[in-house]
Amino acid sequence: MAIELEEVFEIAAPIDQVWMFLMDPERMIPCLPGASVTEIVSKEQFVGTVKLKIGAITAKYDGTITYTTADQGTYTCVMLAEAKEKGGGTVSGTITTQLVEKDGVVQTTVRSNIDMTGRVVQVGRGMIEGVASQIIGKFVKNIKKTLEVVPAVEGEEGGPQVPGAAVQSPPEFHRDAEDESINVLAVVFKVMWQGIVNFFKRLFGKAK
Repeated sequence: MAIELEEVFEIAAPIDQVWMFLMDPERMIPCLPGASVTEIVSKEQFVGTVKLKIGAITAKYDGTITYTTADQGTYTCVMLAEAKEKGGGTVSGTITTQLVEKDGVVQTTVRSNIDMTGRVVQVGRGMIEGVASQIIGKFVKNIKKTLEVVPAVEGEEGGPQVPGAAVQSPPEFHRDAEDESINVLAVVFKVMWQGIVNFFKRLFGKAK
């Protein structure tokens, strides 16, 4: 099953800081729910694991990610992912990240082209894309926790911020317990609701 995903988000941090984070798997990968780095092979390649749970199906993938492109001049990074699970399933594809600094923030575009085989594809494209959306959402949230600085606040907590005031470094990132699991019920509801909406669109479309 081939899946294409695109996510665009902003990070309030210097672009070179975001780039160095992207080039450091030991900092970046822990931000991805269920993922961990097991070995740094070289500056271009590392080995890791990803645990994915969808309904009654739990799959643990072991594989490698290789930086095939790392162009700091254009802030473009391409990673090749290749992984397998014990049940025989595979995941392979590319993840392309483009950074653009604009109005003091870094616009980050991530495009993924992934091909999956094995038990996981039995749940269907809608469910897989729903789970992927949740994972990416948590990934982005964790990156922001790691990189974004917080404006200093004068006086009591919740008081007005002072323009030009100093900033505080973001606290050290620690993965939350919830990052080890995905809210499958929420995904199921979303998929079912979208199916209902599409049904009525088709129904009323035919009635015209």
